[in-house]
Amino acid sequence: MRADRLLSLTLLLRHRGRMTASALARELEVSTRTVLRDVGALSAAGVPIYSERGRDGGFALLPGFTTDLTGLTQDEAVALLTSRSRVTSDALGMGPAFSSAVAKLVAAMPDSARTRATDAADRVLVRRGGLIGEPEPDEHPAAVQRAVLAGRRLRIRYPSRGEPPSWRTVDPLGLVSAAGRWYLLALHDGADRTYRVSRITEAEELAEPAARPAGVDLEELWQRRRAEFLASHTGFRARLRIRPSRRAEVVRVSAGVTDVERQGEWLVVDVGFGDLQHAERVMWSLAVDAEALDPPELREAVRARAQRLADSHARS
Repeated sequence: MRADRLLSLTLLLRHRGRMTASALARELEVSTRTVLRDVGALSAAGVPIYSERGRDGGFALLPGFTTDLTGLTQDEAVALLTSRSRVTSDALGMGPAFSSAVAKLVAAMPDSARTRATDAADRVLVRRGGLIGEPEPDEHPAAVQRAVLAGRRLRIRYPSRGEPPSWRTVDPLGLVSAAGRWYLLALHDGADRTYRVSRITEAEELAEPAARPAGVDLEELWQRRRAEFLASHTGFRARLRIRPSRRAEVVRVSAGVTDVERQGEWLVVDVGFGDLQHAERVMWSLAVDAEALDPPELREAVRARAQRLADSHARS
C-alpha cells in the first residue's frame, strides 16, 4: 500500500539521514521513478524533504524534523520491544515481519522517548528455555519491575537454600522470562546472582542507582548462567523412550538430553534431572508420549502416581 511505503520512506530518511533515490528504491523494493513520485507527494503534504545534487547527494529531511507517528507510550514501546522474543510470531512464521513492524513503530517515536524505551527493553528478555521445572504463575512484583527498568538498586527478602528468607540489597541487571518463570539477574556484593521472582517475598526499590556495568548483554548473560545452573543440577539421570515430537519440550524442562537410538517411531534418550521428583513431574507432563526405561525408581514413581489417580477416579 502506498501509505505504508510513504511511512517507510519517511522513517528511512529520519534514521539513516541522506539517501539516494536508488538506495531508497532498493530498500522499498520499488522503482526509482516511484521513489521520486513519493518524495513529491510527501513534500506536497508538508514533510520537509530536500534534495542535494552531486556524487554525495540524495534526499534528506530538514534537521530537527521529528514527528510521533504512533502515539506509543514508553510502557507500550517496552512491551512491543520485549515481545519480539516471544514465541507467537515465530510460531506463525511471521518473525521477520513482526520485528520489522515493531522497528517501524518504535522508530517513529520522539528521540528522547525512543531512547528511554529501548534502554528499558534491554533489561527484559523473554525466552522459551528455563532452568528446570514446570511453569508457575506469572508473579511479577511491581517494585522489582520498577527498579529494573529505572536502573535503581533493589532490596529483596529472599530465601537461601534450606534457610528462611532474609534481606539483601542487589544491583539489578535485567529480568528474564523463561519457560513460564520470571528470573531477576542481579549483582549481590559484586557477584552474579539469579533470583526466581516468585520466591521474592518482599521487595523495595531504593533511591540510589544500580551498579550495572555498561554494555550488559542480557541474552549472553542468561545463556551463561543457565548453562552453569544446568551443569550443577544433573544429580538424577534417566533413560526415556519418547516421541520425537516431544524432544524439544524435554530439552526445555530438563538439565540436558543425549540421544541414544531410534526404535521405530520412538526415540531413546538419556536425560539429566535435578532429582527424582523433577523427573517424575516431567514424565507426568509427557503422558503417553514417554516411557521411563531406567532407573527402576522412576518407573515405580510414575506407576504409583498413575495408580493413585486411577484409584481416586474409581471411587463411587
